Amino acid sequence: MNIYLTLKQSQRLRISDGEISPILSGCENVNRLLVLIWSQLGDFDNLEYAWWLQRESANLQAQGVTIRAIGIGDRASGLKFCEYTGFPTECLFVDPDAQLHQELELYQGLTVKFPLLNTSQSAWVNLMLMCAGIGSPGTLGEVFRGYLGDKKAPQLIGDDEVIHAKPLPPLKGSFFKMAGGTGFQRPFELATLRLRNMTEVLSNWSTYVPNSAYLTQRGATFLFDGQGNLLYKHCDRGILDFAFNKSNPLSFVLE
Repeated sequence: MNIYLTLKQSQRLRISDGEISPILSGCENVNRLLVLIWSQLGDFDNLEYAWWLQRESANLQAQGVTIRAIGIGDRASGLKFCEYTGFPTECLFVDPDAQLHQELELYQGLTVKFPLLNTSQSAWVNLMLMCAGIGSPGTLGEVFRGYLGDKKAPQLIGDDEVIHAKPLPPLKGSFFKMAGGTGFQRPFELATLRLRNMTEVLSNWSTYVPNSAYLTQRGATFLFDGQGNLLYKHCDRGILDFAFNKSNPLSFVLE
């Protein structure tokens, strides 16, 4: 399969204007092209990925990296996603039925059909099983990393930054010093950011996930040079598996 050609020939709804447009429109003469095939826009993986992109936006721009993302959802979910994460609406497209994911043969996650349950209900059960690590290798380890900390990862929350992650009270970044110090990902730091994302999604579930049939569908990351040659590829094999280097998810493009 020629991944770049498949992407180049694909058209989807663009969030900025609601128009059906080629997803690689305007990417013909770029230095490097980062294409993100995201799962449901309400998936915690994507909110976390967008957070890293926002954090490194200046470095990505300095290196001439152009970004396009395609997630499962509709325009309303796309607008909500961009409002919360700061991801640019002109760079986000939506695929309501995960057709592009299927064309690229990405991992669908668990798809067990349960008796007496409809498609949506079965997807929910499969998602819960994946959250427990079944059919989702590495998920539990990544959850624990969020609580235990990671000295290979950078500090995620500034000392003067205030995090609102209900039901917790507002937390100042300096609070995490007591859990281990500064200059690296402290215990509970990533878990707090994930709790904030979970609160956001659950509070706006019907907007973020208009069709729960694709809850388990996983995504992928592709990096191309200016000629469309594939430089990097990562296909998600489970929940919270959106990057090979979990400590620094964008290291492959910023090194």
